[in-house]
Amino acid sequence: MYRADALLPLALMLFASSLPALESDQDQPIELTADYADIDESRGLSVYKGDVDLQQGSMRLRADIVTVHHVDRKPERMVAEGQPVKFQQQSDKGPVKGEARRAEYEVGTENLILIGDAVVVQGKDSMRSDRIIYDRVRSVVKAGAAAKGKERVRISIQPPAK
Repeated sequence: MYRADALLPLALMLFASSLPALESDQDQPIELTADYADIDESRGLSVYKGDVDLQQGSMRLRADIVTVHHVDRKPERMVAEGQPVKFQQQSDKGPVKGEARRAEYEVGTENLILIGDAVVVQGKDSMRSDRIIYDRVRSVVKAGAAAKGKERVRISIQPPAK
Protein backbone atom coordinates (compact mmCIF):
# COMPACT_ATOMS: atom_id res chain seq x y z
CA MET A 1 0.00 0.00 0.00
CA TYR A 2 1.15 3.55 -0.73
CA ARG A 3 2.06 5.26 2.52
CA ALA A 4 1.92 8.84 3.73
CA ASP A 5 5.73 8.86 4.01
CA ALA A 6 5.84 9.68 0.30
CA LEU A 7 4.69 13.15 1.36
CA LEU A 8 7.91 13.67 3.29
CA PRO A 9 9.82 15.20 0.35
CA LEU A 10 7.02 17.73 -0.17
CA ALA A 11 7.02 18.69 3.46
CA LEU A 12 10.80 18.94 3.52
CA MET A 13 10.91 21.07 0.38
CA LEU A 14 8.19 23.42 1.44
CA PHE A 15 10.30 24.36 4.37
CA ALA A 16 13.48 24.74 2.36
CA SER A 17 15.37 27.93 2.91
CA SER A 18 18.99 28.97 3.00
CA LEU A 19 18.98 28.12 6.69
CA PRO A 20 19.23 24.51 7.80
CA ALA A 21 16.23 22.82 9.31
CA LEU A 22 16.48 21.10 12.63
CA GLU A 23 18.31 17.83 12.03
CA SER A 24 16.02 16.07 14.46
CA ASP A 25 12.98 16.69 12.20
CA GLN A 26 13.96 13.99 9.70
CA ASP A 27 14.09 11.41 12.51
CA GLN A 28 10.57 12.16 13.69
CA PRO A 29 7.48 10.24 12.60
CA ILE A 30 5.23 11.74 9.91
CA GLU A 31 1.67 12.42 11.05
CA LEU A 32 -0.99 13.12 8.41
CA THR A 33 -4.65 13.86 8.94
CA ALA A 34 -7.28 14.62 6.30
CA ASP A 35 -11.01 14.26 5.86
CA TYR A 36 -10.53 12.11 2.75
CA ALA A 37 -7.87 9.80 1.30
CA ASP A 38 -8.06 8.20 -2.15
CA ILE A 39 -5.03 6.02 -2.92
CA ASP A 40 -5.08 4.45 -6.39
CA GLU A 41 -1.85 2.57 -7.10
CA SER A 42 -3.00 1.45 -10.56
CA ARG A 43 -3.24 5.10 -11.66
CA GLY A 44 -0.21 6.19 -9.63
CA LEU A 45 -2.22 8.79 -7.75
CA SER A 46 -2.91 9.54 -4.10
CA VAL A 47 -5.21 12.38 -3.10
CA TYR A 48 -5.72 13.75 0.41
CA LYS A 49 -8.52 16.29 0.88
CA GLY A 50 -10.15 18.37 3.56
CA ASP A 51 -8.07 20.23 6.13
CA VAL A 52 -4.91 18.25 5.30
CA ASP A 53 -2.44 18.61 8.16
CA LEU A 54 1.01 17.07 7.77
CA GLN A 55 3.57 17.25 10.57
CA GLN A 56 7.06 15.92 11.10
CA GLY A 57 8.98 17.28 14.04
CA SER A 58 8.90 21.09 13.82
CA MET A 59 7.67 21.00 10.20
CA ARG A 60 3.99 21.55 9.47
CA LEU A 61 2.06 21.81 6.20
CA ARG A 62 -1.64 22.72 6.01
CA ALA A 63 -3.56 22.53 2.73
CA ASP A 64 -7.02 21.87 1.36
CA ILE A 65 -5.77 19.19 -1.06
CA VAL A 66 -2.48 17.31 -1.43
CA THR A 67 -2.04 15.18 -4.58
CA VAL A 68 0.90 12.80 -5.01
CA HIS A 69 1.74 11.41 -8.47
CA HIS A 70 3.86 8.27 -8.19
CA VAL A 71 5.40 5.49 -10.26
CA ASP A 72 6.12 2.12 -8.65
CA ARG A 73 5.12 3.60 -5.29
CA LYS A 74 7.80 6.31 -5.54
CA PRO A 75 6.63 9.94 -5.64
CA GLU A 76 7.51 11.91 -8.79
CA ARG A 77 5.42 15.06 -8.41
CA MET A 78 3.49 16.48 -5.47
CA VAL A 79 0.98 19.31 -5.44
CA ALA A 80 -0.54 21.07 -2.43
CA GLU A 81 -3.46 23.45 -2.96
CA GLY A 82 -5.23 25.70 -0.50
CA GLN A 83 -6.68 29.03 0.37
CA PRO A 84 -3.77 29.27 1.15
CA VAL A 85 -1.31 26.39 1.59
CA LYS A 86 0.57 27.27 4.79
CA PHE A 87 3.84 25.90 6.02
CA GLN A 88 6.24 26.48 8.86
CA GLN A 89 9.41 24.98 10.25
CA GLN A 90 11.83 25.77 13.00
CA SER A 91 15.36 26.32 11.69
CA ASP A 92 18.59 26.80 13.61
CA LYS A 93 18.02 30.57 13.29
CA GLY A 94 14.32 30.75 14.11
CA PRO A 95 11.00 29.90 12.50
CA VAL A 96 10.48 30.00 8.73
CA LYS A 97 6.88 30.48 7.59
CA GLY A 98 5.27 30.79 4.21
CA GLU A 99 2.18 30.44 2.13
CA ALA A 100 0.91 30.26 -1.44
CA ARG A 101 -2.25 29.16 -3.18
CA ARG A 102 -0.38 26.23 -4.72
CA ALA A 103 2.93 24.47 -4.07
CA GLU A 104 4.41 22.01 -6.58
CA TYR A 105 7.42 19.79 -6.00
CA GLU A 106 9.18 17.93 -8.82
CA VAL A 107 11.15 15.06 -7.29
CA GLY A 108 13.49 14.55 -10.29
CA THR A 109 14.64 18.17 -10.49
CA GLU A 110 14.14 18.91 -6.78
CA ASN A 111 12.42 22.19 -7.70
CA LEU A 112 9.80 23.65 -5.38
CA ILE A 113 7.42 26.09 -7.05
CA LEU A 114 5.19 28.36 -4.97
CA ILE A 115 2.38 29.83 -7.09
CA GLY A 116 -0.16 32.52 -6.34
CA ASP A 117 0.35 35.11 -3.60
CA ALA A 118 3.58 33.35 -2.58
CA VAL A 119 5.40 34.58 0.49
CA VAL A 120 8.27 33.25 2.61
CA VAL A 121 9.05 34.94 5.95
CA GLN A 122 11.81 34.52 8.49
CA GLY A 123 11.78 36.90 11.41
CA LYS A 124 11.11 40.34 9.92
CA ASP A 125 12.59 39.46 6.49
CA SER A 126 10.28 38.40 3.66
CA MET A 127 10.05 37.61 -0.05
CA ARG A 128 6.75 38.00 -1.93
CA SER A 129 5.72 37.37 -5.53
CA ASP A 130 3.12 35.57 -7.59
CA ARG A 131 5.69 32.83 -8.26
CA ILE A 132 8.78 31.70 -6.34
CA ILE A 133 10.97 28.78 -7.47
CA TYR A 134 13.53 27.14 -5.20
CA ASP A 135 16.08 24.85 -6.90
CA ARG A 136 17.29 22.70 -4.03
CA VAL A 137 20.16 21.10 -5.98
CA ARG A 138 21.79 24.42 -6.90
CA SER A 139 20.45 26.40 -3.90
CA VAL A 140 19.01 29.00 -6.26
CA VAL A 141 15.85 31.02 -5.62
CA LYS A 142 14.03 32.77 -8.48
CA ALA A 143 10.99 34.99 -8.14
CA GLY A 144 8.84 37.22 -10.33
CA ALA A 145 9.82 37.34 -14.03
CA ALA A 146 12.88 35.13 -13.37
CA ALA A 147 10.42 32.43 -12.26
CA LYS A 148 8.02 33.12 -15.17
CA GLY A 149 5.78 35.12 -12.86
CA LYS A 150 3.85 38.22 -13.80
CA GLU A 151 4.28 40.31 -10.64
CA ARG A 152 7.26 42.19 -9.32
CA VAL A 153 9.22 40.69 -6.44
CA ARG A 154 8.97 42.41 -3.08
CA ILE A 155 11.81 41.68 -0.66
CA SER A 156 12.16 43.15 2.79
CA ILE A 157 15.44 42.63 4.67
CA GLN A 158 15.83 44.21 8.06
CA PRO A 159 19.24 45.53 9.18
CA PRO A 160 21.10 43.40 11.70
CA ALA A 161 20.60 44.27 15.36
CA LYS A 162 23.34 46.47 16.81
